[in-house]
Amino acid sequence: MWWITVSLILLGIVLMLIEMLLIPGVGIAGFLSLASMGASCWYAFTYCGRTAGIITVAVVVLSLLAMLMVILREKTWKKFELGTEIDSKVNGEVSSLLPGERGKTLTRLAPMGSAQFVKGTFEVKSHDNSMVSPGVEVEVLKIEDNKVIVKPLN
Repeated sequence: MWWITVSLILLGIVLMLIEMLLIPGVGIAGFLSLASMGASCWYAFTYCGRTAGIITVAVVVLSLLAMLMVILREKTWKKFELGTEIDSKVNGEVSSLLPGERGKTLTRLAPMGSAQFVKGTFEVKSHDNSMVSPGVEVEVLKIEDNKVIVKPLN
């Protein structure tokens, strides 16, 4: 009968690891883990005796504390962390564009897209939120809050 208690504890540990590593934040595996560990304690007290129940509670509490300590260690999550940094900027040179400059759309503006100017490629926005096809010549109307507002030329 001790194998049922051990199986429930191991199931609880596996479910807790699934909760921490595979589906964090959902809670279903965590609740099932705690239910499994609680069931192991109940089973040990009911069918194996008081001493076995106390030992089971101690094992469950120590295993939960050990998992908690591993989770809270600083180095634990470094293995799962993405080490690269994104240092590029969108429209970093927008200040070099001036109203009246002309360019050509590279992508469809719906209402935002990309346009090629003499000074480079920039993300632009249609002045009236309309769609503008690729390859259409556009003119810079204004630059506000680091956004280039353009209108298509007829």
